[in-house]
This record gives sequence, C-alpha cells and structure tokens, in this order.
Amino acid sequence: MNYLYLGDNELVRADTVIGVFDLDHCAYDRRARQYLKRAQDDGLVLDAFGQIPRSFAVCTPPYQTQIVRLSPLPPSAIVRRPQPWDND
Repeated sequence: MNYLYLGDNELVRADTVIGVFDLDHCAYDRRARQYLKRAQDDGLVLDAFGQIPRSFAVCTPPYQTQIVRLSPLPPSAIVRRPQPWDND
C-alpha cells in the first residue's frame, strides 16, 4: 500500500487521493474557489497543521464523501517525495 506524505507526520493512502492541487493557482479559478468554499461550509476541510496551506489533496476515504486535506507543502513536494514506507 502506498501513502502520500502531506507534511507534519500526516499520511494519506495514495489510492484514496483524487488529486493534489496548488492553492495559489486555485485562487484565480472561480470553480476551484467555489468547490473549496462549499467543502468548507459542509465541514469537509481538514487542517491539522495550523500553518498557512500551500496545497490541498482531495481524498475519498472508504465509506465517506470527499475530504479536502490542507497541506503546508507545495504539490510538487507531495507527489515527488520518496516514500520509504511503500511496501509494494
């Protein structure tokens, strides 16, 4: 099972991740802003870091709706970071 590291000891299963997005780029896109606002209003945004987020991952955990997980790392660091805990 593969995992993505979102920063600050936070891991998510890679097979539950729909995508990792840059918050700076999404700030200019009306639909992305609407999606994030609606997710926040519905209580689906998880911010466990307490830092300024640089990206977010949209995840679909088993038996739940989509969850938006904020991360202080840029998307490039999340998707390219080596995963020593992979055990394929």
